[in-house]
Amino acid sequence: MDLRQLEYFVAVAEERNFTRAAERVHISQSGVSAQIRQLERELGAELFDRSARAVTLTVAGKAALEHARVALAAAEAVARAVGEVAELIRGRLTVGMVVGCTVTPLFDALAAFHRAHPGVEISLLEDNSEQLVEGVRDGTVDLALVGTAATPEGLDALTIVSEPLVVAVPAGHPLTTLRRITLRDLISHPIVCMPTGTGLRTVFDQACAAQGLRPVITFQASAADAIADLAARGLAVAILSDSMAARYRDRLTALTIDDVTTPALLALIWRSTHNPAVRELLAFSRRAFAKPV
Repeated sequence: MDLRQLEYFVAVAEERNFTRAAERVHISQSGVSAQIRQLERELGAELFDRSARAVTLTVAGKAALEHARVALAAAEAVARAVGEVAELIRGRLTVGMVVGCTVTPLFDALAAFHRAHPGVEISLLEDNSEQLVEGVRDGTVDLALVGTAATPEGLDALTIVSEPLVVAVPAGHPLTTLRRITLRDLISHPIVCMPTGTGLRTVFDQACAAQGLRPVITFQASAADAIADLAARGLAVAILSDSMAARYRDRLTALTIDDVTTPALLALIWRSTHNPAVRELLAFSRRAFAKPV
């Protein structure tokens, strides 16, 4: 027996009519009948009772039907798996990354994916988080690492980092004398922060807006190094995430902002997709980010 015979058998069983089954599988009725007869000879039993107007299954036919369906589903799964691998042999992926954010596990994931699928062309795009989110939504970006205040609506996400904002100041700064620091304490000082469109800035702006505060951002920089350098020189107080500020503890003191409760998120985002290359890169990314730092 072969898969074609099983396909015709299932079609006749479900349609209960040789003519309709033939239309469904796009061959002549005589062709379907001949293949079913051949299958019955090979099995040594009749599968259909043809005596009535509507074709019905015999006891043997009923016993065979579910197994035939399983065999056809398995064959479909094999074809689908091979097709997905074939799609991965050639293709293109656009990966987005928020400006100024060097995240080693993402590079590890890209390298591992490239070794496994060297035929897939990978391009890396840097932009602010808002633009990357829109890129994922409109399909120009397949997967992006963004800073955000919450998972973007309509997209899937894997949170990599969730941590509070802090204010970072040099030694001797007046803020270091306060027992408790609030946003109102900050806005009397010049502020250096990431630009609009970044996740960290979004969290800060939303926290200020919730209290009706309008801080003056004296300096903006996309790179944490630049923000830290400006703060270390006493030009402004720096708004950073906790882990960012920790990198500059030799020059800056990180202070908790008590009334900013929403964490800044660093997340991989993507649109629900059947693209096998995106699913494969996600698998590599999950493994890379799961490794202890």
